Amino acid sequence: MGSHHPGRAGPTLRYKIPESVLVVIHTPDRQVLLIERADAPGFWQSVTGSKEAADEAFEACAVREVAEETGLDARAPGHRLNDWGLENRYEIYPQWRHRYAPGVTRNTERVFGLCIPAPVPVLLSAREHRSQCWLPWQEAADRCFSPSNAEAILLLPRLG
Repeated sequence: MGSHHPGRAGPTLRYKIPESVLVVIHTPDRQVLLIERADAPGFWQSVTGSKEAADEAFEACAVREVAEETGLDARAPGHRLNDWGLENRYEIYPQWRHRYAPGVTRNTERVFGLCIPAPVPVLLSAREHRSQCWLPWQEAADRCFSPSNAEAILLLPRLG
């Protein structure tokens, strides 16, 4: 149901939906997976991504984004996806606002945890990410460029 860019020749592009997920992938002993953005070397983060449709459930978005960005199946045996019941609302960085409909300046991000049994190498989407690492939770929080991502990781002992 996204709007389309007006007056563009060729294929129409849909605006991004200003609702997204943040998925902290971790192990029972609080090792956290971070992935490095391909378009911003040195910017480490958890899995993030926007809804593909306004009616896509946050949980379905989380499952899809985990699969797309890491190759992991959030619903595989031994994996536990938890909705942490948290939403972050923040200003969209000015350099990314052109991806959203005119006038959209804020995004709502729903936070999930995905507990998997042990650290594993993941299959990155080369278009989006260039590197990966597993770190103890406090080190992972320190490495994140996004304050909301760091805060979510710091909640791991309570919510994970």
